[in-house]
Amino acid sequence: MRKSIVAVTVSGLALSLAACGGQPASPTPSSAGGTSAPAAKPLNGVTIEVAAKWTGSEQANFQQVLKAFEAKTGARVTYASTGEDTGAYLGPRIQGGNPPDIAILPQPGLVQQYAKEKALKPLTPEVQKQIDENYTPYWKELGSSGGQVYGVLVKAAHKSLIWYRDQAFQDAGTQPPTTWDELVKTAQTVADSGTPPFALCGASGWTLTDLFENVYLSSAGPEKYTKLSKHEIPWTDPSVTAALEKIGRLVGKKEFLLGGSSGALQTDFPTCVTQVYGQDKAAMVIEADFVATSAEQSGAKLGEEAKYFAFPKAGDTEPVVLGGDIAVALKDSKGAMALLEFLASKEGGEIWAKLPGYLSPNRNVSPDNYPAELTKKLAQTIISAGESVRYDMSDLAPSAFGGTEGKGEWRLLQDFVRDPSDVKAIQNKLEDEAKKAWK
Repeated sequence: MRKSIVAVTVSGLALSLAACGGQPASPTPSSAGGTSAPAAKPLNGVTIEVAAKWTGSEQANFQQVLKAFEAKTGARVTYASTGEDTGAYLGPRIQGGNPPDIAILPQPGLVQQYAKEKALKPLTPEVQKQIDENYTPYWKELGSSGGQVYGVLVKAAHKSLIWYRDQAFQDAGTQPPTTWDELVKTAQTVADSGTPPFALCGASGWTLTDLFENVYLSSAGPEKYTKLSKHEIPWTDPSVTAALEKIGRLVGKKEFLLGGSSGALQTDFPTCVTQVYGQDKAAMVIEADFVATSAEQSGAKLGEEAKYFAFPKAGDTEPVVLGGDIAVALKDSKGAMALLEFLASKEGGEIWAKLPGYLSPNRNVSPDNYPAELTKKLAQTIISAGESVRYDMSDLAPSAFGGTEGKGEWRLLQDFVRDPSDVKAIQNKLEDEAKKAWK
């Protein structure tokens, strides 16, 4: 979806099929002293179609993973790109009775939608075994509907980061903060040095949902986060009040935002990244690991001028919010389930992790597999966070509330940035919109 637009671009290691067991089996000596033919592979002659939104380098890297699966099983895997609107691509194919074997969905809401339409096939015990061994129960629940498990999260985006321009921090004589109070103080110090602290990407409403989700997860905790994501507690709850009030301490100070609130609401993503790194107009940008791509394109070197720190704690929980992509089966075939089992496995995750631009939600994929220091560190934070990791809340919501430009949460959080003085009024409007969306 829009929040995993592009993966981190970092120098990586090329994947050779030989390194992952992809070479054809060598002939083995026969009892007569000659050689026998290689053993038949379990999916020889089977063709599997996979559809996902990835193009360019993301597609090329995923196809390396598919090649490793082909070499292991004998299957032939074809790839179809859905484009950014996965639902628009899959809908007609499902209705026409010709879906791909596997689809990789950019938001969990589509899992629920297609499950209700009976378009998904429940995962076999073999696939579920891999999920149970390699994922926390939360991720299993995320791919489930009506008591059936349909999907496995295969790729993650780390959304609990704040990126900063090192020279701006040096000029202000400040260090990366670790708590919300420290972040507010750091912002004031940077502002006093003559540089606006934040380039806020307010024209892209999804960035404001990311900001809210991090503050809310940290201040309210994982259990309430899950409840709010399902609308089991109202948006008028005091926990929402507390989170919005904390955000108001940043967005309510015009000197904290490049161009003030008006400028922030006219700046989209990734223009906000360019303002920090290419133009040196601001010190920080609040967004996910994929900021790295835009920072590099702006001429900043990762780890030197372009640095990040973990999203500061606004409460008792260190927030780790993930976006990501969920693989599901649209056909009940041996090949489809075998590929899902492979993608859910430690082996499959490790092969993918050796390529650039990938983060695994699989807790048994060691950070040592990643080719760059950035992804090593991010992977470790996902593993260390354990049961407190949560998925992007707005992507869990009905699209009318959490994923539509000019509507629902996107618009109302933009209104809040414009005028954060009346928290209760914004909460009431959020609750009104949520009630309509969850009917």
